Amino acid sequence: MFLGRYHHTLDKKGRLTVPVRFREALQGGAYLVQGFDRNLMVLTPPVFERIYRRVNALSMTDPVARQLKRLIFSAASPVELDGAGRILIPPYLREAVALDGEAVVVGVGDYFEIWPPEDWQQQMMLLQDAEANARRFAALDLSPGDEAFSPT
Repeated sequence: MFLGRYHHTLDKKGRLTVPVRFREALQGGAYLVQGFDRNLMVLTPPVFERIYRRVNALSMTDPVARQLKRLIFSAASPVELDGAGRILIPPYLREAVALDGEAVVVGVGDYFEIWPPEDWQQQMMLLQDAEANARRFAALDLSPGDEAFSPT
């Protein structure tokens, strides 16, 4: 599970040091894809394969499905950790999200995201609005799902 937030730098070649806590999960490689919020997502092979199967099953006659396929697959890049625990972010993905020099690595459960610091700061401002969060997340069932759970 990918949790937490880390600030890292990219070197001149576009290599990003992966947080130590995330490295074990990436020993079998990973997939780097363009995210939905002007960010990048790093997916383990099992997660990428689940998404691939679901997206690939969508009808190619549906224009929205075709756009989703293009967004995810045209920018997907397999990555491997090097000996120093870094991944190489291809230039086209760095350009797509304006990633240069600094990055914020954010764990989001099954995968992690890579953000330009300015864009992550904007995201954090949105997430800190308690009233908006109450409205935004009200329809989601965030109960633990365990009947034995009791908040008291």
